[in-house]
Amino acid sequence: MKTTTSIIFNILLLAPLAALYAADAREQAVFNVRTYGATGDGTTLDTKAVQQTIAACHAVGGGIVEVPAGDYHVGTLKMLSNVKLRLNEGASLLGSKTSENYAAEAAGLAEEPAFQKSLIHAENATNIGFQGAGLIDGRGSFGAFPVKVNGKLAARPTMMRLANCQQVKFAGLTFKNPASWGLHLVECQNVHFDGITIQSRGNNANNDGIDLDGCRDVVIENCRINSGDDAVCLKSTTKQPCSNIVVRSCQLSSKTAGFKLGTSSRSGFVDIQVTDLRFHDCPMGAIKLLLVDGGRLENVKLERLTMEDVGGPIFIRLGNRGRLYDRPIPQIYEKDVKPGGAPVGVIRGVTIKDVTARVSGKDLDRQGVMITGIPGHRVQDVTLENIQVRFPGGGSREAALRQVPEDIARYPEQYFFGVLPSWGLFVRHADGIHLRNVKLDCDAEDARPPAYLEDVSRWDASAMFINGRKTSIENPPSPTKEGRP
Repeated sequence: MKTTTSIIFNILLLAPLAALYAADAREQAVFNVRTYGATGDGTTLDTKAVQQTIAACHAVGGGIVEVPAGDYHVGTLKMLSNVKLRLNEGASLLGSKTSENYAAEAAGLAEEPAFQKSLIHAENATNIGFQGAGLIDGRGSFGAFPVKVNGKLAARPTMMRLANCQQVKFAGLTFKNPASWGLHLVECQNVHFDGITIQSRGNNANNDGIDLDGCRDVVIENCRINSGDDAVCLKSTTKQPCSNIVVRSCQLSSKTAGFKLGTSSRSGFVDIQVTDLRFHDCPMGAIKLLLVDGGRLENVKLERLTMEDVGGPIFIRLGNRGRLYDRPIPQIYEKDVKPGGAPVGVIRGVTIKDVTARVSGKDLDRQGVMITGIPGHRVQDVTLENIQVRFPGGGSREAALRQVPEDIARYPEQYFFGVLPSWGLFVRHADGIHLRNVKLDCDAEDARPPAYLEDVSRWDASAMFINGRKTSIENPPSPTKEGRP
């Protein structure tokens, strides 16, 4: 039955994409931006000429807007239905370094009022594409777009925001240096990313790679992302959960997170498949599955993953921040945060298997496999199978006795909890944790135990190996104030 269900799921997911490929195969009209006055000299503002080309293409029912070799200095461009933007080899769209050249297109905005502008924007468009061997460079440096001006958040355009669009295809392009988020899609459906490159590390803050908010039927494959913030991040600020999402055969590197569900999680994440990924240089963690604003996180499967030079390889968090997202709101990172109005959600049915990870770095508060709910609300039914993780070690006796705060409403970042009282695995407020052939190794001596369990029911650890030796890890009683019993 599982096999049949999986086949049906894949057929339903890929059928719209097949139709999209068929549409691409048909001969299409080509509109060259130079015909409409674009100079490509890197200095002249070509926004008007490129936009007129898009409008002309749309007016005849669609086709390809071709950008030949050259450097095209542009502000906000609005994509229209049935238009494919094709950047030839040697062609670059260069985002303006002047904020006034960006339109305030707020559709789909949820988390940050400072992000209401975008270099490329579309709303309610169908059958649009971004393809070719060219480059889209946001040129969003700190110098051009500071995070704050006079103590207040300043406007920093995203690379792209698509809201309520369908049949969207990305292929081949390179994107780099956004002033804030990279490719932000909100409530879009039937989307395919194939073979794109994103380089957004080090040029500014909040530089995510791909953000999907309330999207459905999406495939991300063969992509290379090196981002300052989350590389691939599924968000949920709308009434529609992210669902039927496939991420496969990608290379992900991030200063913050390689693959993340959350933090925003109003409706949640359902039917997510992640396979054959390589994570590297992710000092704040590789996989983060977070549900803190209600909703549900279920039927999430990740397998065949390799991780090199990462912080915490797996972080699963059920919390109670409770944001309603009834208006755009900035992130809050302080400790003393009161829960909002959304009820606590549910995490259940997560499978992570066939993982090889090498944890590195000296910051022990960023290390460990952490799975935690909150009092009265447990993470449910998580399976870790065929997992091999090697940790640096070096923890102290004081760390082994440390009480980890609950912080039920705080922004969910693993290192906010501090150094964990175990060097390998920390599980708290969980029901149904299944470990099968899990191998944890520690390079240096560590005074902390390999695992810490608290308020865990239906604990099943078969074939556990600690530093090469088969070990039975029992579920201990809750710790006393003096530390572990």
